[in-house]
Amino acid sequence: MPRPSPTLPVPAPCSRAVRTLAVLPLLAARMALPAQPAAPVYPTTATVPHVDDYHGTPVPDPYRWLEDDTASAVKAWVGSQNAVTSAWLGAIPWRGQLAQRIRALQNYPRTGAPIRRAGWYLWTRNSGLQDQSVWYIRRGERGAARVLIDPNVLDPAGTTRYGGFRVDRRGTHVGYTISRAGSDWQEIRVLDPVTGRDRADRVRWVKVSGIAWWKDGFFYSRYPAPADTTKALSVRNEDHRVFYHRVGTPQSADVPVFADPAHPQRFHTVSTTEDERWAVLTISDRGRGKDGNELWVRDLAGGDTTWRPLVRGFDHITSVLDTDGDDALLLLTNRGAPNRRVVRVRVADPDPARWEDVIPEAKEKLDDVSIAGAWLFAHYLRDVATVIEQVDRTGRRVRTLALPDVGTASLGDAERTARDAFLVFTSFTRPATTWRVTLASGRLAAYDTPALPFDASRYTTTRAWATSKDGTKVPMFIVHRSDVKRDGTNPTIVYGYGGFNVSTLPSFSAARIAWLEQGGIYVSVNMRGGGEYGEAWHEAGMRERKQNVFDDFIAAAEQLVADRWTSSSRLAMQGGSNGGLLVGAVMTQRPELFKVALPAVGVMDMLRFQKFTIGWNWVADYGSSDDPAGFAYLRAYSPLQNLRDGVSYPATLVTTADHDDRVVPAHSFKFAARLQAAHRGPNPVLIRIDTQSGHGASSLGKGIELAADQYAFTMWNLGMTPRFTPVP
Repeated sequence: MPRPSPTLPVPAPCSRAVRTLAVLPLLAARMALPAQPAAPVYPTTATVPHVDDYHGTPVPDPYRWLEDDTASAVKAWVGSQNAVTSAWLGAIPWRGQLAQRIRALQNYPRTGAPIRRAGWYLWTRNSGLQDQSVWYIRRGERGAARVLIDPNVLDPAGTTRYGGFRVDRRGTHVGYTISRAGSDWQEIRVLDPVTGRDRADRVRWVKVSGIAWWKDGFFYSRYPAPADTTKALSVRNEDHRVFYHRVGTPQSADVPVFADPAHPQRFHTVSTTEDERWAVLTISDRGRGKDGNELWVRDLAGGDTTWRPLVRGFDHITSVLDTDGDDALLLLTNRGAPNRRVVRVRVADPDPARWEDVIPEAKEKLDDVSIAGAWLFAHYLRDVATVIEQVDRTGRRVRTLALPDVGTASLGDAERTARDAFLVFTSFTRPATTWRVTLASGRLAAYDTPALPFDASRYTTTRAWATSKDGTKVPMFIVHRSDVKRDGTNPTIVYGYGGFNVSTLPSFSAARIAWLEQGGIYVSVNMRGGGEYGEAWHEAGMRERKQNVFDDFIAAAEQLVADRWTSSSRLAMQGGSNGGLLVGAVMTQRPELFKVALPAVGVMDMLRFQKFTIGWNWVADYGSSDDPAGFAYLRAYSPLQNLRDGVSYPATLVTTADHDDRVVPAHSFKFAARLQAAHRGPNPVLIRIDTQSGHGASSLGKGIELAADQYAFTMWNLGMTPRFTPVP
């Protein structure tokens, strides 16, 4: 059942959309090239005198001109950088074999867990190498399956994504979103599930929004259309408003539901409870550094025309789970409970002093709660692995679900009348597998198990801990082939994120198997700033405490070297978005500790991130250079401002994309330009700028090519000579 998310849909950094930069196709026709990469000759990047005054401190920004993504000079710079990168990567003699191997490992059928609503089953399936998964539908458990939407037919380029499917309570309409070329901008459409045909409805300029059905329409959130649509991928997004759209009417007729022009940097989203009794308005004020949210409600059945407050203030994160009788709601909150709890709140008397605990706070973080039938399923994190407790509506624990292994599990919501629900389980070496859970007994039965093109039994995961600079114990997963020896020579990639209360949990990647089977080790570190151990863990890596995140990551790398898993000459680091910031900061602080750095779509200019698209949203985690104290600690670690002339930096492949409208490419452009000017030594420092793609790869094909380039770059610079064998 649709319900508000505990956090709003833009959890962390990244940027761009709508206009494609004129660049050379990265992987097109790699002509006759040398047998191995030669030292790259970097394009000359102009510097333009520009100095900003931050609270009396002058800060030069000679690459400011690279922020204008539509300028012809920037397009030319992108093209010249891509030409150098494409030639260097194309000269790796086995790069094509590596890409072929990743495709073979990815080529297995994958089926998503069904969404059930009003008698309909909707699910996705990918035959193996389809750029986008196909949506299917059937009526009931045994109805005939048919294609509902095949994005691959509608967009042969493969970069149009479909998602956000919501079926109305009567089962007569399906609302869904589309996004193009990786942009965060979305368009909402409506189709008839019986005929599978789209209606005429087109709702545009949507971002950070749900589709909340009520009667014959839905609530949604949007921004005003940009005054200059050519700047839609970089212009700051402000004045988020809620509307109600009635199916069959033009968007111009949509009814305003909520607006707050006095606070343009707030998010406003609306959801409805499963019974469509209550509309829930979630308001976030992250632009002013507040990490929590308010909740307001309207009794739709009672004819409310105004919003009434349910939870006031922005110091805590709270979401509505479900109704509880006629006059109460169940909330998931960290108010008075850093590890979160479930409470019952009377709508007529929502004073927090009278909230009733249903699931009290525990020593482990309550990561999520799903509602299925008459039950609540509490998802806990126990040392960064999922444990699910089945609880009745009084809070009585019924049982612990017997999960297939140590890993990540998610039980989906199911309607009140449901007798079963679907659970998805994954780990570092096991792809997402769907299980059917019988609600009365808690028994799990395999529903869809993918047939893998590799032998998962050859790999194992080891738990380890590092001690950070201040004595904090930092957990990590070490994934490797079972026959790996700890002799200090193993090529190793260390991955991290560490921010925005995001928990980095065990997950599967087919491309990663291509790395592991060559004897590579993959390490996932759970630094402070994430959500793995509750709000206290998150807060320990925020704002002026952000250096803790970098210290945790450095401690993990040093521990891997001390325990002889690897050595600095065989060590790479990888991260994207906020994790790209992590890589950028660590390589400026400890350039000798790593041989390779892979910063992807990173926030590299910490003094200006709030100036673009939705970047102001990150002030809650980062702070802001607009504040004197924020400027001081941001400048102390900002990757762009901390590159030093004459330093030998790791071999670096910066990656970004032209339609990233979350973390705008200018971050990566400026960082790469400054890095090429500052770096001294034989290690290559390159930037790869994809086209028609965004904060993540916009299609499976683009994702495979990106992974092949990142792994090829890493293997080459770590001195590996891979051998490829046919898929078993």
